[in-house]
Amino acid sequence: MDPKQPFGNNNTTDIFGNKNRAKKPREPREPINYRKYWKPILISAIVFFALLIVLTNAYVVKENEYRVVRQFGEVVKVQEEPGIKMKIPFIQSITTIPKYQMTYDVSEAEINTKDKKRILIDNYAVWRVTDPLSMISNAGTIINAESRMEEFIYSVVRTELGQLDYDEIINDENSSRGSLNDTVTERVNELLNTDQYGIEVVDVRMKRTDLPAENEQAVFTRMISERDSTAQDYLSQGDARKREIEAQADRDAQEVIATAKKEAALIQADGEAEAAQIYNESFSKDPEFYELYRSLESYSKTVGEDTVIIMPSDSPYARLLSGNLE
Repeated sequence: MDPKQPFGNNNTTDIFGNKNRAKKPREPREPINYRKYWKPILISAIVFFALLIVLTNAYVVKENEYRVVRQFGEVVKVQEEPGIKMKIPFIQSITTIPKYQMTYDVSEAEINTKDKKRILIDNYAVWRVTDPLSMISNAGTIINAESRMEEFIYSVVRTELGQLDYDEIINDENSSRGSLNDTVTERVNELLNTDQYGIEVVDVRMKRTDLPAENEQAVFTRMISERDSTAQDYLSQGDARKREIEAQADRDAQEVIATAKKEAALIQADGEAEAAQIYNESFSKDPEFYELYRSLESYSKTVGEDTVIIMPSDSPYARLLSGNLE
C-alpha cells in the first residue's frame, strides 16, 4: 500500500499504471414469490393433459373400414360412418376390420373326379365382411374367418368336381366349367350364412388344375390309349357309314336303270305297235306288193355271197330268181 495515499481511498493502480475503482457492495435482493406462478403453471398442465387425453383417445373412421370399440375386451360398438370419433380413455380400445373386398388364395388341394382321376386344384376367392359383429362373435378374427371360408370352399369344390369327368373339368370350351364357379360361390355363401360368420364370398375362381406328379405319366398314357380307341371307333363308324351309302347308291342306281329300261321297253313297244299299224295300213292297199316286199326281204336275209340254194325249177322262189314272173 502506498503510504502517501489517503486512508479510505478504494482506488488502486495496477502495474501498468491503470487505476481500478473499487466495486461497491451489492444491495440485498428481495425473495422470489413463487406462489404467483403456481396458478398459470397448473392451468397450463391441465390444458396439456386434457389435449393429450383428447388426442390419444380420438380416432378416425375411414370409408373403407369398420372401427370396433371394445370395453374390457367386449365389443360395445361398431362404427361404420366415416368421421372423427372418441373413446373412453383407459377403458375402451379400438380395432379395425376392412370393409373393402379382399382376395384370399385357397390352399392347393387334391380331389378325385367322377371318372376316378386324381387332380390338384388351386382356387382363389374374393370376399368381404358384411356383419362385423357376427364375424367377431363366430370367427373372432379375420384369419379365423378365412380359415372357415377355405374349409367350405374345399368341401364344395370337392363335391362339385366329384360329379364331373376329368375331361369336362379341363375342357375350356365346356360350359359346365363356367357355371361351376357360380355354383361353388352360391353354395359357400349358403354355408357361411347358415353359421352366421358375417362374411360374403363375392367370387370363387379356379386358377389351375393339374395332375399329381406320381401318376401324371400314367394318366397321359391312358388318355392317349383312350383317344386311339376313340379314333378307331370313329374310323369303324365311318367305314360302316361308307358301306351303307355305297349300298344305298347301288340300290338307287339299279332302281333308276330298271325304271329307265321299263320306260324304254314301253316306248319301244308303243313304237313297234304304231309301226305295225302303219305297215298294215300301207300293205293293205296293195297285197301283191306286200307279198313281193316280204319275199325280197326274206331273200336279203337268207341269200348271201356264199349261199347255195337247191330248189325245184318250178318253185315260185326259183321263178322269181330266174326272172320268170308269170
